[in-house]
Order: sequence, then structure tokens, then C-alpha cells
Amino acid sequence: MYVPRHFAPTDEDVRQLLHHHGAADLITVTEDGLQATLLPFVYDPEAGAHGSLIGHMARNNEQWKLPPTGRAMVIVRGPDAYVTPTWYPSKVEHHRQVPTWNYITAHVHGDLVVHDDPAWVEDQVRRLTDKHEAAAVTPWSVDDAPAPYIQGQLRAIVGVELSITRVEAKFKLSQNRSQTDISGVVHGLRTRGQGLDDAVADAVQAHRPSRPGDVGEAPVQP
Repeated sequence: MYVPRHFAPTDEDVRQLLHHHGAADLITVTEDGLQATLLPFVYDPEAGAHGSLIGHMARNNEQWKLPPTGRAMVIVRGPDAYVTPTWYPSKVEHHRQVPTWNYITAHVHGDLVVHDDPAWVEDQVRRLTDKHEAAAVTPWSVDDAPAPYIQGQLRAIVGVELSITRVEAKFKLSQNRSQTDISGVVHGLRTRGQGLDDAVADAVQAHRPSRPGDVGEAPVQP
């Protein structure tokens, strides 16, 4: 991954992304070519030397049956949004500005392990459910459904675990702009208010360089 120094996150930024992301793309290279599935994962920082992403997929999905050639990768994403140059106050000075895209992403590399084990899969499903039901006023629990029904559902899926070997991450959030341009981006995103604009505005504000001297007017790279 190409990561200019302006957009390099801290280790804590990456940990927070892995803890709080939604679904991510599991990508493997096999003898039958590239395979990819969008899956929700739970990050387990205590598993292995660098943590693991644990998830599950349909038993009928061919991807888990095809041995990877080498390591696998999970592409994790945070919020993203289009940024128009009209939000930059500096545009009125020289007009040397172009549109760009702000985003958060991480390429998580590791060894893929398949868990065709009902107990492991049930534990993963419970952890995943607890993660996403935590904010609900009345959280749903696996135990709300009849046990025979749950056991039938568990037989239809298999567990997958990416044992992490390294993570490449990029938080591209206007850090290479001037302070006034960053303020313009935050204001523009909040005013437009479409899709993930508010979440991106929060991220831009949170990752604003602390001093004006920390930013330059480097070209905006994709």
C-alpha cells in the first residue's frame, strides 16, 4: 500500500479501526484464481502474536474449501467521502486545486485458518452478535432463538480466522492541507451531510495536525 507520511496512522488508530469496523473483504489467491467474500469480523488482539480477525461464512461458499496460495488478506474500511476543491479557502487564491477522496483503510495480511468446529463457530457468532447488539436498547441474544434452530444455523456455516502477520493502513483525511483548508473540508462535509459525510468530518477533525507547521501543501494523492 502506498502511504505518504501525512496519511500514516498510529498503532492505536489501527487498533481502533480493527475493533470497530463493520464488514471487510476476505481475499485469497487460489489455484482457481482470486476469491473474495465480504464478511463481518471480530478483532481478537490476544490471539497469536499480532491478533486475529475471526469470522464465519456459508458452508456452501467455495472460498473456504480452496487452499490459499500463500497468505490471505482482509481489506478493512472506515468511512470515506468525496472532497470538492470548492471547500478549500485557498482555492480563491490561485485555483490550483483538484477534487480528492478522503478515506480510512487497512490491508490486514495473515495466515487463514478454517474452523469447521461447531463450538468454535458458536463462540464466534456470540462474540459477533454481542459486538453489534451492544448499543441496542434491547439487545438480541443468540439465546433468544430456539436452541435446535440455532444449531441448525451453525451447521450451515464454517469459521474463518486470519492470524495477523502485518497490517498496512492509511488514514487519508486532509492532513496535508493547511489548517484553513481542513476547516473548510470539515464544514463542507457537515453541510452536505450525505452518506458517511458526518463520520468522515469527525475523522478529519480528530486527525487534524496539532500545529499549523505540521501540514504542508503537498499534492493530494489517491
